[in-house]
Amino acid sequence: MQIAQQIVFILISAIAIWLFSKKVKEISRNIRLGRDEDLSDNKSQRWKNLLLLAFGQKKMFRNPLVAVMHFFVYAGFIIINIEVLEIVLDGIFGKHRLFAQPLGQFYTFLINAFEVLALLVLLACAIFLVRRNIIKLKRFISKDLDGWPRSDANYILITEIVLMSLFLTLNASDTLLQARGVEHYAAHPTGSFILSQYLHPVLNGMGNEGLEMVERGCWWLHIVGIFAFLNYLPYSKHLHIVLAFPNAYYARLQPVGKMENMESIQKEVLYAMQPELAPTGDTAAVQNPIVIGFGAKDIMDLSWKNLMDAYSCTECGRCSAACPANVTGKLLSPRKIMMDTRDRMEAVSKNINKNKDFKEDGKSLLHDYISVEELRACTTCNACVQECPVSISPLDIILQLRRHLVMEESNSPQEWTAMFSNVENNFAPWKFSPDERDKWVEEMNTPSR
Repeated sequence: MQIAQQIVFILISAIAIWLFSKKVKEISRNIRLGRDEDLSDNKSQRWKNLLLLAFGQKKMFRNPLVAVMHFFVYAGFIIINIEVLEIVLDGIFGKHRLFAQPLGQFYTFLINAFEVLALLVLLACAIFLVRRNIIKLKRFISKDLDGWPRSDANYILITEIVLMSLFLTLNASDTLLQARGVEHYAAHPTGSFILSQYLHPVLNGMGNEGLEMVERGCWWLHIVGIFAFLNYLPYSKHLHIVLAFPNAYYARLQPVGKMENMESIQKEVLYAMQPELAPTGDTAAVQNPIVIGFGAKDIMDLSWKNLMDAYSCTECGRCSAACPANVTGKLLSPRKIMMDTRDRMEAVSKNINKNKDFKEDGKSLLHDYISVEELRACTTCNACVQECPVSISPLDIILQLRRHLVMEESNSPQEWTAMFSNVENNFAPWKFSPDERDKWVEEMNTPSR
């Protein structure tokens, strides 16, 4: 019987890991659909960002209460994985509490710590559910989250509560069987644990056989639930649990207000102002390769970092809550920009999986997923970038899509077109010739009578 359980456990583990690795490869491929971008500079600062933003959750502590609750969930998730490791090894080798004997009293201390964390996770998840579904904070009831995104968040919170409850019940039934001297359990004494012991009165009325069924049931449901969560993760906003770390490491280090210049445009301006610098003949072909297009229309035109940003988005809505355009009722929502980018990636991914290569589907990120009205509403204030806890930049995607609109489709409001014309002809946004600027300054400085 024991050998059969081991075989079943190993098969379930192998299938879960295989399915997860398959999806991870698919996500990696999707991210690499973006254009290349070199973010290998200043490694010391990048490691600092990783420690502060990903591990330390620096930006979360702008709201201390929420940050502490989120930290409980985060710490519980990380540390309790040590307990999961024991369960996995027990399942593979057919053991029970493999670490109990070699660790001795320290093992009891560890499980007690895990139980405290489990309780904190339970409380935090319950509060988060209340905030989302009863109090209904504004950023959680936005239409951006209608349908699957709202359900996704609730599913994860409920799953966390169930898994932590299974863990505590597992410990309670195990220690009660130890106290009764039941073979297999009494051979690995741990003593009662700090929180699960309070469940003993609830379970004490059960016979040994029933109690063993509870213990084994909780054990199997706990580990199978974790494997299920592992494979649910890539389809969920909670993929940030994994991608927040590389995303923080590869965060752009330049000031958030600095925009990426288009090298091809810079050269055109330079050569227009200083024609003598323009390369000629064969040199021109080497130094000025043909530019396929300006800006971005679809995900393939964005950088791999933009696409990683989309997969790393927590959908927390802090960006949209801080966005002045969104707050004043404009159509723009930075959160939706990231969600739309991810949705488009998933659509392209399904296309590639079906056809072995991407086949034109008549759709694009611009227009089909993100509208012109959304892009024009952006004030480029960088509030969304500043607020993001994992250093995502919706603004970078907005700017690239807007560049395509203007430079490829000549799609801009009349006011913008007038400004562009003034910049081209007068070297300034205003309709003043360069010769009249000194006169304008003089008039401004002349005291009125």
